[in-house]
Amino acid sequence: MIPAGRGLIRGAARLSLKLWPLVLLPFACYYQHPLLFSLRHVESLLLWVLPLLGLLCWRRLPGSARVLLAGVGLLLSGQAIEYRLQREGVLAAGPAMQALGRHFVVGYTDIDEVRELAAKGLIGGIYVGRRNVSGRSLPEVRDEIAGLQALRAQVGLPPLIVAADQEGGRVNHLSPLLERLPPLADVSDQPDPGLAAQAYGARQGGALAGLGVTLNFGPVVDLRPPGRAAGDRFSDIPARAIGSNPEGVAEVAAGYLDGLAASGVRGTLKHFPGLGRVSQDTHLRPARLSESPADLAADWLPFRTLAGHAGSALMLGHVTLEALDPQHAASHSPAVVSLLRGDWGYDGVLVTDDLNMGAVYNFGIGRIASEALTAGVDLVLVSYDPRQIYRALYGAATALAEGRLPVSRLQDSTRRLEKLRRFSAAPGV
Repeated sequence: MIPAGRGLIRGAARLSLKLWPLVLLPFACYYQHPLLFSLRHVESLLLWVLPLLGLLCWRRLPGSARVLLAGVGLLLSGQAIEYRLQREGVLAAGPAMQALGRHFVVGYTDIDEVRELAAKGLIGGIYVGRRNVSGRSLPEVRDEIAGLQALRAQVGLPPLIVAADQEGGRVNHLSPLLERLPPLADVSDQPDPGLAAQAYGARQGGALAGLGVTLNFGPVVDLRPPGRAAGDRFSDIPARAIGSNPEGVAEVAAGYLDGLAASGVRGTLKHFPGLGRVSQDTHLRPARLSESPADLAADWLPFRTLAGHAGSALMLGHVTLEALDPQHAASHSPAVVSLLRGDWGYDGVLVTDDLNMGAVYNFGIGRIASEALTAGVDLVLVSYDPRQIYRALYGAATALAEGRLPVSRLQDSTRRLEKLRRFSAAPGV
């Protein structure tokens, strides 16, 4: 008779042998997914080595485990082949890919990879973040950026837009390489908030320009809510917003933009249509606003007042405005872009928030990228997981080839991007 303890152990072992392929199933379903970016270094091990070990033990596996393992293998193979074909299609760098590439800003972890994209005209800009500066000196990072710009000049391409997220306060992604400044909101208590904000912007802009940055993703002009929403894990608008008074926010933001502009750095008003009323965190899931444009007039006052300001671009967040377009988040909504371009007369640069964010990624990053460009957005941001650039570009190229993305849209957008580059080349304009 087998002792009870030993029988339990054997039973557990048999069950584990049947079910262990289930551990691989999420990784196979989400191959090269942004959610797994931090595990990318072990993803290949899990998805290739473990199934191979399973094949070696095939005869000992129960039938159910064999079925699961075969399913995982087929799913993984399909995902991997699709990703590889899309990557190769992008790197072939045909005219359509190059025409689209100028509308993408990409983060990077591998300088050789981003150098190839830059040299082939497959990107229009780079995003420099914490992982690019961690443990490095300012001259090292500055020279790396300058090297990419020199490469662009050698191949006859326009300079890269170099974007960063250096808001001050809790979002100082280039610190301690650059000076860590307090929240921009702190200047609101000064006797002349606009002038104080201008000095703040000049101080920060000089440091950014010295590194080679031309576009900063700030200021945050979402109105400050009374408290942090229960579902908010990462956005934390109460800590990042300038204030809750629309006129005061507009005054501080205008001064800040002028300060940046003195060094040839553009700012970015974000995150339209505003995150102050949003209860969900768009880093993780979709978010919606049920209020009408009339209800949101005060929230939008800083955006509308400063739209077209000489030193600003405007970032579209992944928030769905139900009254205007219940089917699309603002970042890829024709109705929202029409509001800004038509009703507001805004002819400046529109940039999406990162398409790796959970609010939109699961709808297909290629689809969202193509819809954003079709709507009239100028720059598509792919920063957290840089390798999603291949899926995003491939999806946009497919839309262009099928006639869903009009060439005229890209031509209008290219004109606006050229204005942005001229601004950076002529500080203070």
